Amino acid sequence: MDGFSWKLFLLSCLVVVQSSAQDFGQTQFICTSVPKDMDLCTATMQNSGPAEDLKTTVMQLRETVLQQKETIMNQKETIRELTSKLSRCESQSLPAAGPGGRRPGSKNTMGDVSRGTTDTLAQLGQTLQTLKQRLENLEQYSRGNSTAQANSLKDLLQNKIDDMEKQVLSRVNTLEETKPVSRNDTEQRNRVESTLTSLHHRITDLEKGKETRPTDKFQLTFPLRTNYMYAKAKRSLPEMYSFSVCLWIKSNASPGVGTPFSYAVPGQSNELVLIEWGNNPMEILINDKVAKLPFLINDGKWHHLCITWTTRDGMWEAFQDGVMRGNGENLAPYHPIKPEGVLVLGQEQDTLGGGFDATQAYVGELANLNIWNRKLSIAEIYNLATCNSKAPAGNVFSWTESNIEIFGGATKWTFEPCRSLN
Repeated sequence: MDGFSWKLFLLSCLVVVQSSAQDFGQTQFICTSVPKDMDLCTATMQNSGPAEDLKTTVMQLRETVLQQKETIMNQKETIRELTSKLSRCESQSLPAAGPGGRRPGSKNTMGDVSRGTTDTLAQLGQTLQTLKQRLENLEQYSRGNSTAQANSLKDLLQNKIDDMEKQVLSRVNTLEETKPVSRNDTEQRNRVESTLTSLHHRITDLEKGKETRPTDKFQLTFPLRTNYMYAKAKRSLPEMYSFSVCLWIKSNASPGVGTPFSYAVPGQSNELVLIEWGNNPMEILINDKVAKLPFLINDGKWHHLCITWTTRDGMWEAFQDGVMRGNGENLAPYHPIKPEGVLVLGQEQDTLGGGFDATQAYVGELANLNIWNRKLSIAEIYNLATCNSKAPAGNVFSWTESNIEIFGGATKWTFEPCRSLN
């Protein structure tokens, strides 16, 4: 190859390398010699097929990368917005610490908290009103339709209400912990609670119309520790010289499941109480006297509990899942259970029918609470725990919907013992 041909060869390589290097970066290149009697541009065009394909591929990759970059930027912007909203929520919900309500290393935001309380409750109230309207539409629809579609709509709405309820109650609890609640906030919270209770009552009525379930096939659910979510018996207990109380219970709350039920009378708020508070074992209180019960129930599974008691020598027995787990004596001996009281489910009473403490509230599910004014036999208790058809119903208090009122957003669901276990 003479000198001129070498020059053409080097020039061709240089052109290709420079052009390709701009497009491909760190890439190996192959140079092709060009005959001295051939036009350089023509030779370049003849040998540019693979290079053009590579260039097209790279351009497509670049376009894809740019699109992905734009998507990532949009996602980052969304994350920033969500983070900003979360920060505002946290700044409203973080409890104040130290004198003057100041948190270490932060400025006083009590004014913001106050404004956030009102705005949050107002927004939640508006959302609940929307759910209420949707429920009214569903009720109208269901009157003329008994199809599976109506049931599906009801289920979807129930789930939505439950989700919103948890948000409402969680937000209210958080806001109540941050500062004393103003009268206006209390009124808004009461309206929200009233709407929740109304919604659940109407859902229950809707279920009755469609499913015609037996009045005792239901459970109560208490999803959060509050001082206003509870159920109440519509009538008092009579005077009793012995009793048996049995119920189904399911909870994994820790520490302590709280207070499944409490019965208060004038002058004695702890006339009859079942409670598991803090790290203490479950206890039965009669006239403020205490017996520790050998129950292990906070495993998130359904358990059947029965406690029997007689005033003579204060003898008591405790059964879990049909098996006696413990017994004792001298529990408020010769003290009859007094009448004219208030039976509350889910809360411990410090005053007659009230004085609730959120730290003692029950969290979990509860069903089939029955009370007798006599001591049940071991066989009767076993029949109750195994859902035997011979199982008796309470003659003092029986588990029927007409005997119970629910308040503050406690929910009511269809439940059948033994069929719904765990």
